[in-house]
Amino acid sequence: MPAVRTIFISDVHLGTRASQAERLRAFLKEYESEYLYLLGDIIDFWAMSRSVQWAPAHNTVVQKVLRRARQGDKVFFIPGNHDETLREYVGTAFGNIRIEREWVHETIDGRRYWLIHGDEYDQVTRHHRWVAVLGDVAYNTLVRLNIVLSRVRRFLHIPGYWSLAGYAKQKVKRAVSFIFDFEDAVAHAAQQRGVDGVICGHIHSVSDRRIGKVRYLNCGDWVDTCSAVVEHYDGRIEVLRWGMEATVPLPVAEAEARPPLPAAGKARSPLDVERIYLTPDV
Repeated sequence: MPAVRTIFISDVHLGTRASQAERLRAFLKEYESEYLYLLGDIIDFWAMSRSVQWAPAHNTVVQKVLRRARQGDKVFFIPGNHDETLREYVGTAFGNIRIEREWVHETIDGRRYWLIHGDEYDQVTRHHRWVAVLGDVAYNTLVRLNIVLSRVRRFLHIPGYWSLAGYAKQKVKRAVSFIFDFEDAVAHAAQQRGVDGVICGHIHSVSDRRIGKVRYLNCGDWVDTCSAVVEHYDGRIEVLRWGMEATVPLPVAEAEARPPLPAAGKARSPLDVERIYLTPDV
């Protein structure tokens, strides 16, 4: 079983149809760690207030996390906006899982990474909650359409998981602009704190790039990208995507804004993991 020092995941959205809990279960089964950080929106109380879609795989993920905590993993939960109810318990522990509003993780080679969910740097969520809720409803509609598309893909024997919502987000220029605004705001706040980097979630957009003096990493999610950030024992930090087909090409505006990236290595069989080296960890 591969072992890493630290795993960072966010935006699992348990309790919804969209959650790829079975893939997350397989990922956690494959990777052992000393530290496990849950960076928000693990349970989607927003969606569950309208309709609960809690599958057996969702229970399995919760049980696996609790088991890790019991067996000595240092597990931290930083609530997001969809599970913000748990922010009332910041500073306490539940089943050996520590709940914090934010945290600073020190890597094995001494680098300091600020850990947050990130919704406080999303102007829509912060100042126009009703718009965020409306967007959540629209997003869930895309998820239902995606379920139909997934059945068609299975019938046609097309391998891999593909997200209609993720594809739409990459294609809409306004969404791309929003992502860059969010990333810049988070990176600026991290730079003010004097840390080496920041790891967050919230926008379901996996990323690893240098912004100013800090390294910005976004875990992505377990809805569209099935991705996580991991720290290895040699100090390397990388993004892993689990059991996904190739990423849709970036929109022109985003592709022009980033330098050409080195080709990612082949996923090693049979795990079907794609490593994404977006920014050298130097």
